[in-house]
Amino acid sequence: MTSTFSRIALWGQMTDASVARPARQIIEHLRSRAITILVAPEVCDLPEFADCQAITDKELSDQLDLLISIGGDGTMLGAARRVAGATVPILGVNLGRLGFLTDILPEQMTSAIDAVLSGDYLEENRLLLRSVIRSGKDGSKSSEHFAFNDVVLQKGVSGRMFDFNTVIGGTFVNKHSGDGIIVATPTGSTAYALSCGGPIVEPSVEALVMVPICPHSLSDRPLVVPSTSEIEISLADANEPPAHVTCDGEEIGQLAPKQTLMISVANETVTLLHPTNHSYYELLRSKLNWGKASRSGARERSS
Repeated sequence: MTSTFSRIALWGQMTDASVARPARQIIEHLRSRAITILVAPEVCDLPEFADCQAITDKELSDQLDLLISIGGDGTMLGAARRVAGATVPILGVNLGRLGFLTDILPEQMTSAIDAVLSGDYLEENRLLLRSVIRSGKDGSKSSEHFAFNDVVLQKGVSGRMFDFNTVIGGTFVNKHSGDGIIVATPTGSTAYALSCGGPIVEPSVEALVMVPICPHSLSDRPLVVPSTSEIEISLADANEPPAHVTCDGEEIGQLAPKQTLMISVANETVTLLHPTNHSYYELLRSKLNWGKASRSGARERSS
């Protein structure tokens, strides 16, 4: 069977020895299958990657058939944003601590890659968020940014709360007081949103999660809203110092009074590839240690 993946790019911190080592293993494995391997231009200057072709970030979406992310979930988030909307699927090799997104272990990577090349895999489409900051009455906007996990608004001054308003689909929801708010995709429901008390949302569910960060009122609880919702967030006080806006942990700008942060589901999606035995619930059990409280451990604590 001829593979449809003839041009494959590797993504990760290739200057890190812990990443370069498995990357080189993958390269050698793919070479034997006559596959063109692409890496970032600066990586091509390294001796161990000299036999690879260079590809820039802008070329990732239209000059390859598959992107292999090598690292942790943060590496996968960066890869996902760069191929957003393209028909380029991503396969994740996990070198990180958690690995909700990168579900292939290094010892399994060559066999997993072989399975993908032979067409034996599961394909999954995930939602992306689109965020824009609009200014003033004319509605002028900043450039749009994508987020695979979440868009976060956080206080700009340490040690104090701030007030902000939320509107969903043109309807006022609440005036919040606290440290900020997280708007997460189902993918991001197991990230920052989960640590703030948000629910876990199965990836195939067409929904978004809004989770307050350290709310002043204990009744200010997470909301699950339809993925068709357009969410608007603005500062409630004209004298409020600007708040920080981040997409997947990377700051994209600041939200000042009289500006509005607009968040909605993007038209673009991200395609992930998984082994055929992939199970989201098994992943949750493993990563969150469900059912791991043993009787022996309980006896040790009581003795």
